[in-house]
Amino acid sequence: MKFIHLTDTHVIGDALLYGQDSAARLRAAVASINAEHVDAGFVVLTGDMTHWGDAAAYARLKYEIKKLKMPVHLMVGNHDDTAAFGEAFPEIPRDENGFVQSGFDTPFGRFLLLDTKDPETHAGAYCLARQAWLDRELDQTDGSIILFMHHPPFKTGIASMDRIMLHDAEKFYEVIAPHKPRIRHLFFGHVHRAIFGNWRGMSYSCMRGLNHQVVLEMDGPADRIAGNFEPPAYGVVTLSEDQVTVHLHDFADRSEQFFL
Repeated sequence: MKFIHLTDTHVIGDALLYGQDSAARLRAAVASINAEHVDAGFVVLTGDMTHWGDAAAYARLKYEIKKLKMPVHLMVGNHDDTAAFGEAFPEIPRDENGFVQSGFDTPFGRFLLLDTKDPETHAGAYCLARQAWLDRELDQTDGSIILFMHHPPFKTGIASMDRIMLHDAEKFYEVIAPHKPRIRHLFFGHVHRAIFGNWRGMSYSCMRGLNHQVVLEMDGPADRIAGNFEPPAYGVVTLSEDQVTVHLHDFADRSEQFFL
């Protein structure tokens, strides 16, 4: 099975973001996915769909994302506005408390899409109500689990982003810990970098954003996020009974190809 991991599109209305047209970058990603990975079963967009969370941005996002030739699962991030998102995408499922989180089954496990947005800060949150939903989902699932969230529940080594990671990380871990043997992978966004690793025995990956990236500033100050324009990318993920493989696709790369 193949699917696409897309994150941090940061679409805005009819303007530029840091001098770049974020909607045009999304348009290019959609065109690449349709042309090169039309056999993918679906796309998961792990939050920060828009930059300001306004209606015009969601309208523009919807116009571009509808061009995908496969289903897309949308998630909220810290830059999104849940109410405005709901107006634009009323069909996206929510839990019983109105959080934008849901699950769906695949041939290789159940995919759980989590809502880590805190409306008061850019850091992530996973409150008791959301923890209860996740605990119930995990208990009711017999097979493998794939988790998706916007904020990472651990430090990545970039101080400015670690400051706004998931602040309920330990409580989140307490919920998932009994199910660790069944959790095959954790996908997240937010950090605007390609990051791969293992957290407490669980593999994880993060993709670059589309409009801009976060500088790999390992010793930088915590109160300043440095950005740059490293190339955009999305993840091409394949799953089988015994393997999860995540490819970083630099879809905007135009370097010359040759045969080795």
